[in-house]
Amino acid sequence: MSEREAGRRDRLRQTAAANGLDAVLVTDLLNVRYLTGFTGSNGVLLVRTDGADLLGTDGRYTTQAGAQVPDVELLIDRATLPALARAALTEGTTRLGYESHVVTVDELRGLEGLAGEAGRAVELVSVRRTVETLRAIKDDGEIEALRRACAVADQALAELAAEGALRPGRTELQVGRELDARMLALGAEAPSFETIVAAGANSAIPHHRPDATVLRDGDFLKLDFGATVDGYHSDMTRTLVLGHAADWQREVYELVAASQAAGRAALAVGADVSAVDAAARDVIVAAGHGEHFTHGLGHGVGLEIHEAPGISALGAGSLAAGMAVTVEPGVYLPGHGGVRIEDTLIVTDDEPELLTLTSKELLVL
Repeated sequence: MSEREAGRRDRLRQTAAANGLDAVLVTDLLNVRYLTGFTGSNGVLLVRTDGADLLGTDGRYTTQAGAQVPDVELLIDRATLPALARAALTEGTTRLGYESHVVTVDELRGLEGLAGEAGRAVELVSVRRTVETLRAIKDDGEIEALRRACAVADQALAELAAEGALRPGRTELQVGRELDARMLALGAEAPSFETIVAAGANSAIPHHRPDATVLRDGDFLKLDFGATVDGYHSDMTRTLVLGHAADWQREVYELVAASQAAGRAALAVGADVSAVDAAARDVIVAAGHGEHFTHGLGHGVGLEIHEAPGISALGAGSLAAGMAVTVEPGVYLPGHGGVRIEDTLIVTDDEPELLTLTSKELLVL
């Protein structure tokens, strides 16, 4: 693992050098994990352009950090960020990058104070979301972790459906807790996020939190959930009908399915993210339901459940091979019900690789 993380640090080092930086302080814990493999709750990484990197943590993690990051020098200090900043400034750094989207105002003032004590001019330079940009392209190991996370979620839903756990008379909370427990039993470290179970009119609420609502015959049942495996998150939504599907439910479902298929087909290397959103959204707009599709089409997924790239009408940038993204259009009819269909996919030079394999045919249980 250390060789993989070392390569990632080298890419950040090259970016830093190209921008005239002597070093970068990485304070986001997931970015520290991505660059080193360290999973403790206190860690700051100093990446130097001369290659003399330094990982800071406190005494609770001395053994763990030594085992997980054997190739980076350790600095043990409870005040981790100031300690790493002092180490950087002691080595003659004059331009120090920091993660401005993570560092607090108080932490920045502390860094400015230390810079002022350096006895020379020191410039603090924002490297906002530079590591997140690197994370957007997944390597083979990351994609395999995503495959396994998606497989756990697929199997958990299949088992619950086969056992009759998705039936009238049960509550949203009961279903959600069983789905979470099944994913854990199948090897997930945790659910990817708070599982969404939304029945009946609640299915028209995009991010409804499951409650004591009882599932009834004729309800839409929307399930949005995922599993975390080796730190990587899956994300899938399936909407089914309990008992008997009315004509209006089949019509809405078929519309969302057509939109989702158009969005998946638009995933291609070089495609603008806003154009991918438009490919799916235009199908729903043409059917007169544009106002009922109230969110972006999708997002990147990996160490976080929502990460770059964002796929929406306001999104910027284009897709690249190795990006893991979701495609999740929805139509939500307040007071009646809604449908969302979501997959996790990998952008490739050919057709996208579908990771969430549960059928998208309308399931009536």
